[in-house]
Amino acid sequence: MAVLVTGGAGYIGSHMVWALLDAGEDVVVLDRLSTGFRWAVPDEARFYLGDVGDSIILKQIFAENDIDAILHFAGSIVVPQSVAHPLDYYENNTGKTRFLAAAAVEAGIKHFVFSSTAAVYGDQKDDTPVLENAPTLPKNPYGQSKLMSELMLRDAAAAHDFRFVALRYFNVAGGDPLGRTGLSTEGATHLIKIACEAALGKRRGVDVYGTDYPTADGTGVRDYIHVTDLVEAHLKALSYLRRGGEPLIANCGYGRGYSVLEVLEAVKKAGARGFDINYGPRRPGDAASVVANATLARRLLEWTPRHDDLDLIVETAIRWERELGDRRPESIRAIRTRLASASF
Repeated sequence: MAVLVTGGAGYIGSHMVWALLDAGEDVVVLDRLSTGFRWAVPDEARFYLGDVGDSIILKQIFAENDIDAILHFAGSIVVPQSVAHPLDYYENNTGKTRFLAAAAVEAGIKHFVFSSTAAVYGDQKDDTPVLENAPTLPKNPYGQSKLMSELMLRDAAAAHDFRFVALRYFNVAGGDPLGRTGLSTEGATHLIKIACEAALGKRRGVDVYGTDYPTADGTGVRDYIHVTDLVEAHLKALSYLRRGGEPLIANCGYGRGYSVLEVLEAVKKAGARGFDINYGPRRPGDAASVVANATLARRLLEWTPRHDDLDLIVETAIRWERELGDRRPESIRAIRTRLASASF
């Protein structure tokens, strides 16, 4: 039996592929390489270049491999971009998830693990860690597109011999402790990635959007989860489904949050240099504070996080950022060109 990982050349997907191989799984990757990288996929995994919305390549994959489970990471994730281009997000996240789920049902693939998000919750009334039964009131099309996908999977599971786990990620960060992969996308919008770039001189500074939130220091608070713990939750979800587990939606986070300024201080402490911080107004669609209550995942999936430490998350992220130039020399050339033309 094999596991299909969509988006397996991307940040979380490539970590997932390594974790599956480490666990002795037979792995197939489907990625169109719009934000992922072919070099990020281990040679031991079978790679197909294509889109999850392409029926021809899905039929080819299902014909050539004995797929028993799909781990679906492919999608668009940038909140401000979703506000500016909502229809693109509904097509790429919602429409193509529907297409993939339908193909799985037709092919008799019963196990489906879906990459969802804490953005489905929107703003909560207080800073209490959010439970899965909290109101789902997304503030942006990104969160809405993921929530709609969850609803489709729920209905498909009720109608077919098909079960799913949807994991609602909080803020994923860090890199593989073994240095095999990490967040490599140029122009990434993840705060820790941006701050690590700034700490290593790859960008001029960090923009902070909003200092008037109802939080301790006025900046947004998020629950940061190490990518290694997140992919471990996916392994547990896969095992849960193979044991006959019922459809499940579960949070993945640590249950405590850090503000933007706290994160920047942690990166400055770990980095080789300081960096400028530029303060601006809030961005449309951003929530003030979102922190997970992940009791359900711990109990039903038997998931035990092992990297609940902001300094460790930052350390692995900045270590990967230092190594990234050796993996992608073209990015170093671009950085040097940009810095050479900048006026300080």
